[in-house]
Formats: sequence, C-alpha cells, structure tokens
Amino acid sequence: MYKSLLRPLLFKLDPEKVHYLTTDLLRASLKVPYAKNMSQRMFRVEDPRLERELFGLKFPNPVGLAAGFDKDAMLVDEMAELGFGFVEIGTLTPRPQAGNDKPRLFRLPQDQAIINRMGFNNKGVDAAVERLRNRKSKVIVGGNIGKNKVTPNEEALNDYLYCFNALYDVVDYFVVNVSSPNTPDLRALQDKEPLKRLLLAVQEQNSKMPKPKPLLLKIAPDLNMAQLNDIIEIAIETKLSGLIATNTTVARAGLQTDASRISDIGMGGLSGKPLTQHSTQIIRHLRTFLPPEIRIIGVGGIMTADDAVEKLQAGADLVQLYTGFIYEGPALISQINRKLLNG
Repeated sequence: MYKSLLRPLLFKLDPEKVHYLTTDLLRASLKVPYAKNMSQRMFRVEDPRLERELFGLKFPNPVGLAAGFDKDAMLVDEMAELGFGFVEIGTLTPRPQAGNDKPRLFRLPQDQAIINRMGFNNKGVDAAVERLRNRKSKVIVGGNIGKNKVTPNEEALNDYLYCFNALYDVVDYFVVNVSSPNTPDLRALQDKEPLKRLLLAVQEQNSKMPKPKPLLLKIAPDLNMAQLNDIIEIAIETKLSGLIATNTTVARAGLQTDASRISDIGMGGLSGKPLTQHSTQIIRHLRTFLPPEIRIIGVGGIMTADDAVEKLQAGADLVQLYTGFIYEGPALISQINRKLLNG
C-alpha cells in the first residue's frame, strides 16, 4: 500500500515537509489502539533466532533505524512499534541549530537515492534527553553525537563531551560522527591524529562513568584505502566497540538522474542505491582486518532484503535503514527479518 498509494502522493511534495507530515501522522495514528495493533501485526517480526547480542546488549533483531531520520528523539516509541530492533537518534549537538539553508533535501527517484545537506539541524541535546526520559518503549537507543557548526575543530572535543555526558543516562550506546559532509571542516576530524585524540578523550570520559557505554565511530564512504587502514588502526588503539559503515557520499558518479539536475542541487551527501555496493565493499575490508570484538553496523543503500543479507554476509553484525525506509516504507523492516528467518 505504501509504494502503490502513499509514496506517489508523498513524492509530489517537498521532501522535508513530507518528513514532518508523515512523522506527525505516524505519531497520531499509533495512538489509536486498532492502528497500533495492525501496525504490530504487519511490521513486527518477533523470533528468538533474530536476536543478536553485541556490546553487552541484546538486540531483538538486527535491523535498526539509522541516524538522521529521528534527529531529536521524537519517534523512538513509534519506530519500535514498526519493528526496528534499535533506533539511533541524532546527530545531536550541544546547542540547538537550524542547519543549512533550505531547500536542503532532494529525491533522485531514477536512482532510488537522496541528496541532503541538512547540516545537523536539531533542537539541542538537552531537549532530546528530556524526551528520552519520558519514552515508553524499551527499544535499544544509540546516541549519535556531533559538534555545532560554529564550534571550531580545535574546540570540537568540548561539544562531543557535552553531548556524551548529557546522553549517558538515556542511551545504550554512542556514535561519534565526524563523517557528515554537511558541516564545514567536520571531515577534517577524520584525519588520523585529530581522530585519535578525539576518541581517546571520549573514551577517557567513558571510563570514568559507573558503567562505560559502547562507543562506535561512523565513517565516510569516501575514504581511500590508506585512510581506511588508519581507521582500523585507530579503532583498535582506542578500543572502540564498533564502526558504522557508512555515512553519505560526496561522489556523484554513475547516476541516472540528469546531470543538470545534479548540478542544480549542488553540494550534499548522497544516500541510497548508488551506495549499496561500495558500502558493502568497505564492510568486507573492515571485517577482514578488524579483530572480531570490534563490531560493524552496515548502512548505505539497503533497498531490499537481499541488500541487507549481503551486508551481513560481508561482515556486518547489524544493519541500519534510512533511504530504503523512505523509498520502500516500513514493510522493508519485516521483509529483511523474514528473509533472515526463511533464507
């Protein structure tokens, strides 16, 4: 129903407005008992064989919502009702920020892709903390943290530590995001020495907590082989719990969408089907050289159940959806879980 009826209508509207419209409708509809029960029957797949134990956490299934969809932790309960095994909120920053100028979200239907340059738009980490304190579901929640646009890289650590301390009591794991292409100079923090200093400092703070939380790093798909190998070395040295591969790409090669349209859109991170194979290749490389205790969450171009299975076979322990969720709807969650059960 989503692909045949709803999506054609929604895709006629501005993408960012549609996001807020559909999430408002989702929140309202799931307050209706009948609609809630129907949603659970349609999308939730519960089976012990789907459970995954990682980081000392038990995931009811390996399919999660990627960061960026629920930036402000407003939909955690609703995403749990749709059958996600975990939800990653953010990217959150210490202070609220409006993000980049609109328009900043663009669909490429011919490519089953999206370009965004949102720019970490969020209401600030403290507002998200309050919402998380009041959530009803027990779904596993990851906190994806970043820096404010106005914060220079030399002071970025302060922003990451602020978010870490604020979220510590209300999330189950943390993700350090230095790989978004939409905050000026942020990706410079992926360079070997700045990244190592940042992660060591966050881990030091983590070690002071009553119970240290799993710390992961989200990486860009645009790293060369030497940079990827640096990431592997840093992950081992800083004792990361895992890597998330990958964020959006700045590449535009091989797109079916008219080149003039791509030029008109301009800068931003590309997600969706054009990223499917490349992100899987990165996962395969990481798994080959990482020790088994450093886990991998695969994200990037999961548009079908087969795409998810391919990432898991390449070495991912869990997977996350974003663009596939927008193009395929919530049925994709159950399709992946059923595929894993039925082979």
